Amino acid sequence: MTGNRQQSTAAHADPKSEIGILITKPRGYLVVKSAFLLGRVGALNAQLVELTGAAAGERAVDIGCGPGQLVRALALRVGPSGHVLGIDPSAEMIDYATARTAARPNCRFEVGTAQSLDLPDASVDVVTSTFVMHHIPEAKRAAALAQMFRVLRPGGRLLLADTHPTGLVLPAMVRLMSRFAARRTDDPHAAGHQADPLSAIDIRRYREALREAGFGTVDFTAIAPTTGVLVATKNG
Repeated sequence: MTGNRQQSTAAHADPKSEIGILITKPRGYLVVKSAFLLGRVGALNAQLVELTGAAAGERAVDIGCGPGQLVRALALRVGPSGHVLGIDPSAEMIDYATARTAARPNCRFEVGTAQSLDLPDASVDVVTSTFVMHHIPEAKRAAALAQMFRVLRPGGRLLLADTHPTGLVLPAMVRLMSRFAARRTDDPHAAGHQADPLSAIDIRRYREALREAGFGTVDFTAIAPTTGVLVATKNG
């Protein structure tokens, strides 16, 4: 854990080029996320867990786990014989998630980044990363997908999810929020700097990158009203 803390400290020194946007206020993040998802965080996590196909006894990793909500949902799914690891570059998020998960012995949290996973090859059955890819610097995203592929066992599943708003009001809200957030970063690849912020967070843009990383099937699912999901399977 000491090494992970040192990694996080170094990442804070140049977050834009190394890990992208850090979210360091768990409570504020939870409020914003709940509002944007219209209070449906628990329902969404249940659907995401279902889409992973996670089964009792399996090992899962949630990358960019934030305050740990999806980790806890996955831990319930895999049961006491399984295990879930939550990874996030923000030490504040990891401390918050750890403090609220002490009663669940089948999950734990550690500081780390998607593009440098400290896990053995072919060691997990499920990898999830939700509302995270657009936070990773553009130049690091291929490396992140390669790491996700590396740690999955043959037949393992990767679930990526991001904002996919429907209707008229939600897309307008996303564009407004993205442009406001862009004022806080000079990263030209940040969503708010794009001609259309929605294209920057559309998870479907990673279909070809996933195939290039070595995944076989790549399926898209829209979960109304705000989420798009890709599930990719590593060939057995």
